[in-house]
Amino acid sequence: MIGRLLTNVAAAAHRLSGYRPSASVSASASAIASAMKKPQVVFVLGGPGAGKGTQCAKIVENFNYTHLSAGDLLRAERAREGSQSGLLIANFIKEGKIVPVEITIDLLKTAMEEIMKKDEEKYRFLIDGFPRNEDNLQGWNKVMDGNAHVNFVLFFDCADQVCIDRCLERGKSSGRSDDNRESLEKRIQTYLRSTRPIIDLYQKQGKVRCVDASKSVDEVFADVRGILDKEG
Repeated sequence: MIGRLLTNVAAAAHRLSGYRPSASVSASASAIASAMKKPQVVFVLGGPGAGKGTQCAKIVENFNYTHLSAGDLLRAERAREGSQSGLLIANFIKEGKIVPVEITIDLLKTAMEEIMKKDEEKYRFLIDGFPRNEDNLQGWNKVMDGNAHVNFVLFFDCADQVCIDRCLERGKSSGRSDDNRESLEKRIQTYLRSTRPIIDLYQKQGKVRCVDASKSVDEVFADVRGILDKEG
């Protein structure tokens, strides 16, 4: 809309001068409009096995969002041939620890930029599994402040044992090296120690939308749909 407005204004000015708008004017207007559109972000948080990925997939099917999983991006980078960060990422994930924030934010920022470059209308993002700790949050604020807007946090609240049981079941077919009891127990402790305080911080700001993730997939999504319908 902004791009069309700028083009129309330019066209009117040139007509008054007896000229037609050039292709470069239209291209410039389009570039300005694209630059003015910032990513609109929903952080999706919850313990391992809370169903974040499953619910994000359903959101993408029903709403105009693009799903970016911090974990998936890290695993893809770990598997990418020649990646200098791959081995470091592998060691952190295996130990159930959080990957350095610089790596994660760079992957997220690059992914959003590439998606919006292909289609400027795809500017709403679900960022799954981030920020996981205070370092993540500070890194995000430092790099993305003014470049993206966090609308709210979608928090999938689920009992620890339910999360562990789900991940162990998933591990039978997922092929993920961290879907085993030893890694899961470490991940749960990391989540409780590092991620829950971030959720609490956003809660104090009135930016958390909580969903009971212990229910069935369809029941959880019914609650999620109600939240997104209300948020717009």
